[in-house]
Amino acid sequence: MEQKVKNRWLIALAAVGIHISIGSVYAWSVFTKPITTQFGWDLADVTFTFSIAILFLGLSAAFLGHYVEKHGPRKAGILASIFFGVGIVGSGFAIQMSSLPLLYLCYGVLGGIGLGVGYITPVSTLVKWFPDRRGLATGLAIMGFGFASMIASPIMNALINSVGIANTFYILGVIYFVVMISAAQYLAPPPKGWLPEGYSAEGAGTKTIKQDLSQLTANEAIKTRRFYLLWLMLFINVTCGIAVISVASPMAQEMVGMSVATAALMVGLNGLFNGGGRIGWASLSDYIGRPNTYTAFFAIQMVLFFLLPNLSNPVLFMIAMFIIMTCYGGGFSSIPAYIGDLFGTKQLGAIRGYILTAWAAAGLAGPIFATWVRSTTQSYTGTMNVFAGMFVVAFIISLLIRLDIKKLKEQAKQKEKSVELAG
Repeated sequence: MEQKVKNRWLIALAAVGIHISIGSVYAWSVFTKPITTQFGWDLADVTFTFSIAILFLGLSAAFLGHYVEKHGPRKAGILASIFFGVGIVGSGFAIQMSSLPLLYLCYGVLGGIGLGVGYITPVSTLVKWFPDRRGLATGLAIMGFGFASMIASPIMNALINSVGIANTFYILGVIYFVVMISAAQYLAPPPKGWLPEGYSAEGAGTKTIKQDLSQLTANEAIKTRRFYLLWLMLFINVTCGIAVISVASPMAQEMVGMSVATAALMVGLNGLFNGGGRIGWASLSDYIGRPNTYTAFFAIQMVLFFLLPNLSNPVLFMIAMFIIMTCYGGGFSSIPAYIGDLFGTKQLGAIRGYILTAWAAAGLAGPIFATWVRSTTQSYTGTMNVFAGMFVVAFIISLLIRLDIKKLKEQAKQKEKSVELAG
């Protein structure tokens, strides 16, 4: 009996459902003021909850990537929904108990584990379903993560004002659990040897699927130089991006004299460009190639970070910030497709889990680094110049990785020739 093949666009929709749920973590700041007001806890202590969640996102992505590959996306999706749902509901209980350590455990640790598994599961599945349009598919799901805070923030605000903080967590926890567990039921890898209609691996169809440069396991991938070059590129892009996001409002007020209201508007629009950059850049990477996309990210940001301290016009400052945000978002959404190109899809979830430790490290390093440079140099100009220098390094790395790609292509050609001669 012929196996019924699932609709890959519905798999993409299920992936977006999971990412919109877990992406609400970016709206954590909506809770900080009500929590500090209600309990008198220190702002830094409440904000630390978010840092723990991002740290556990990276750690669980690294350690549970193999679980995703071994047990499949459906089971991994169910695991993510349980951890994330229990984490959010537990946060409501922590608020009711007036316990900050319990909030760290529920939102930070449990929610963070749900975040990590939920982040890698749908995307590693999508890469396998869209060998012809990897960038577009992963961009769609990761765009959901980027836009989630825009959707979640007003809902959270309205709920906090009408039913209180604890009940808001209870309601959201249940909703996220239902959405995620429903979406997880549809997730599945494509049947072995499946290709989209009209495509063939050998060129017999109307269109040929571009072959991956290698098919490695996660443990083989971490022994290659290109793995660490990719890790560094993501680390630099995220460190500088997160740092700018964390100080965007005070920086705009200090550097170009922007009003508080205008700076707040800019911060809100940053989210829009962050999300738009995820789908835009990732889709473009299908046409211009992942190496060119990353080189473009770093060339653009290198110039903009050098320019930022010299921009006195608020409109130009805003435009520069928005372009930086698209590159920040695009860096996240293009990396799964880049991993697929370089290492294949054999253990993509596990390899991506290891690479995402760069995000966990950058999530901690970025804001701390930005604040330290600002307090040491007494201005954001020094911070921007240091970041511009980091992008010069990233730009060089994006050119270095091309040597590895060239070598892999030559090896593939040699292999083809020897197969032909043997045949």
